[in-house]
Amino acid sequence: MESNLSAKRLRELIRTRQWTKPTSGAAAGYVQANLVMLPKEAAFNFLLFCVRNPKPCPILDVLDPGKFEPYIAPGADLRTDLPHYRIFENGQLKAETEDISDYFHAGMVSFLLGCSFSFENAMIAAGLPIRNIEENKNVSMYVTNRDCRPAGPFSAKLVVTMRPLTPEQAVRAVQVTTRFHLTHGAPVHLGDPAEIGIKDLSRPEFGDAVSIRPGEIPVFWACGVTSQLAAASASLPLVITHAPGHMFVSDLRDDELTIL
Repeated sequence: MESNLSAKRLRELIRTRQWTKPTSGAAAGYVQANLVMLPKEAAFNFLLFCVRNPKPCPILDVLDPGKFEPYIAPGADLRTDLPHYRIFENGQLKAETEDISDYFHAGMVSFLLGCSFSFENAMIAAGLPIRNIEENKNVSMYVTNRDCRPAGPFSAKLVVTMRPLTPEQAVRAVQVTTRFHLTHGAPVHLGDPAEIGIKDLSRPEFGDAVSIRPGEIPVFWACGVTSQLAAASASLPLVITHAPGHMFVSDLRDDELTIL
């Protein structure tokens, strides 16, 4: 089963292009991460953006310029070990690729930021449904009307993921996910999507729409794709990110990052 893969084995499958799809539900129990790579000259201000906005951009690892083997996954290669990448030039999306070896250079700094996929295993263990896994889809992601705190040239609206739950399940989800402070923690909003500027749940900006059943409400968590909007906002000559839903899977275990 995909959920029973180790992080190392999943990365091997990704590196050899035997796995090119989203990573939600894969290698259960291992911490997944958002990736942002940008020029070292902009790294401090981006780090400051993440520090000022820890809910959507919790820092798991920051590499030295030109390095691509993260501390949280020895032997991994950030240039090849994600299923899909995005290339931004001067703030515009220019390409999507499965290997960034030809783009990455010695002046690039890599950031790995926490991802809500990392608490899905705990939700499932608590008997809570993860609709996108049930429907074999990417998670639904939406751009809200909430402003993040800017830093230098970086600014962004908060991006959220959405998982439908009954009100009773939503209460339990808050209890389960609050412990995962480095992978977005508790939800940022429950219920009416219009209150956070989302007009149509059937049209997410990223990922796939999922079904919402009678008696369920949308539950929203902060999302690391916020970091992509911030990185693109600075109109840097080159920014490399993961494609939404196609995460880096580290060797950290979910329970290593929880608040007891």
